[in-house]
Amino acid sequence: MSETTTPSRNENFVKFVMERITKEDNGAVAALKRADNPATEYQSWEYLARFINIEHDDRLSYATIASAIAKAKAEQNGTVQIGQAIAKCYEDGKESDQAKAKLHRLLACETTEEVCRVLRPLFSLIGSKAGVSLDYVKLLDNLCHFHFNPQRVKSHWAQDFYRNFALEDNE
Repeated sequence: MSETTTPSRNENFVKFVMERITKEDNGAVAALKRADNPATEYQSWEYLARFINIEHDDRLSYATIASAIAKAKAEQNGTVQIGQAIAKCYEDGKESDQAKAKLHRLLACETTEEVCRVLRPLFSLIGSKAGVSLDYVKLLDNLCHFHFNPQRVKSHWAQDFYRNFALEDNE
């Protein structure tokens, strides 16, 4: 983001969640960690409602990202896209059958709700195996656009996963 552009709502949201972590706002962080659980999601509405209409906007996408950030204790937005992160979880990277299976499961999703369900365990895997900092703003953008154009989002994730193969082939 350059200094001359106005941050998007998604950028402001991710920044807000990360500020709760850096300010050690333990109550907010605890509520946001529980945002991805349907039984406890309501505890995060106080924070989500500052950015979205929780009755109509894509509440599940925001709740999923807020929970992922809070659980990872991320203090700044990363640069690694979800496809790259999946590959980095395995020693063989993009050649790994397990990595391909994780990507294919994500690409098989048909609804935003299903994507969010599939992402939850991926966040844990990425946090424990890859040790990378995700680009939460881009992922939130993807989730918010998924129901409008799922094929475009899926192709972005696949391209991100396989990108280095094309670059290596050209070299």
